[in-house]
Amino acid sequence: MAPPALLLGLCLLLVGFLPALHACPQNCHCHGGDLQHVICDNVGLRKIPKVSEKTRLLNLQRNNFPVLAANSFKATPALVSLHLQHCQVREVAAGAFRGLKQLIYLYLSNNDIRVLRSGAFDDLTELTYLYLDHNKVSELPRGLLSPLVNLFILQLSSNKIRELRPGAFQGAKDLRWLYLSDNALSTLQPGALDDVENLAKFHLDKNQLSTYPSAALSKLRVVEELKLSHNPLKVIPDQAFQSFGRYLETLILDNMNLEKFSDSAFLGVTTLKHVHLENNRLSQLPSNFPFDGLETLTLTNNPWKCTCQLHGLRRWLEAKTSRPDATCASPTKFRGQHIRETAAFRGCKFPTKRSKKASRH
Repeated sequence: MAPPALLLGLCLLLVGFLPALHACPQNCHCHGGDLQHVICDNVGLRKIPKVSEKTRLLNLQRNNFPVLAANSFKATPALVSLHLQHCQVREVAAGAFRGLKQLIYLYLSNNDIRVLRSGAFDDLTELTYLYLDHNKVSELPRGLLSPLVNLFILQLSSNKIRELRPGAFQGAKDLRWLYLSDNALSTLQPGALDDVENLAKFHLDKNQLSTYPSAALSKLRVVEELKLSHNPLKVIPDQAFQSFGRYLETLILDNMNLEKFSDSAFLGVTTLKHVHLENNRLSQLPSNFPFDGLETLTLTNNPWKCTCQLHGLRRWLEAKTSRPDATCASPTKFRGQHIRETAAFRGCKFPTKRSKKASRH
């Protein structure tokens, strides 16, 4: 049996090594018990630093990691939040985050990511928030998101995605907010959204959609906010929002050169509260436009044709204390007059609910 003095010496030696094992990386800032938060923002790192295995937040913003290789973070299994914004990342290899089974937040924004290898997100079964905006991702390989069974928010704005194919979101069945703004999307293939039918917020603005993607969107059930601004869409077709019409509250369709809503475009829409239509080429709204319950409606810079078909809009404007700036473009004698004040609707008959009911007999 070793003498007590020797055992004491060994213990002191081991204790002496502990600070080294859990030391804060050079030039970084660490706080929390067991160095649970490690901040290495803009400190010139070129490789992932060694930190305590108990680290829960690791902030590596503004460093230089061109390739996130397999097992890059295997020594930090307790991570909950990982920040890799502005790190000049070009490639995320398969298994890059392997072992991070407690990770909830992953920030990869503002990099140069072109390639997301199949298996890049393996083991991220608890990931809830994934930020990949402002990169150069051009496609989502089938099954890429399959491990992300708890994903709630996916931010993919400002990339170079050209089309969405079936299987792109396979496995991400709980996804609720999807941002695809400012990509190069010209096509959403039928079936592309089958795996994310519970989307509540869907942003598709600033893309190249020239045709409303009816088949793809028809699989969505509970969309509350849909944004399609800045797409070259001229017509919104019949039943465009029907599959989620009982939930749709916010519809953003400004700056599209939009010319027309088909007569049944709003069929099934019952809860609409906010609609943005400014800077288009609209002259009319369909007779069944859902004014009931509508709280805000932006209308400026459209060539409105002030005939009796717009009488519903006039009645809605009269009931509002705010004064949306919408003016008539035609007929000629009413040009420039505010829709709310013009005499263009004098003589128009607006059916009452009672007369509608009577007409069904």
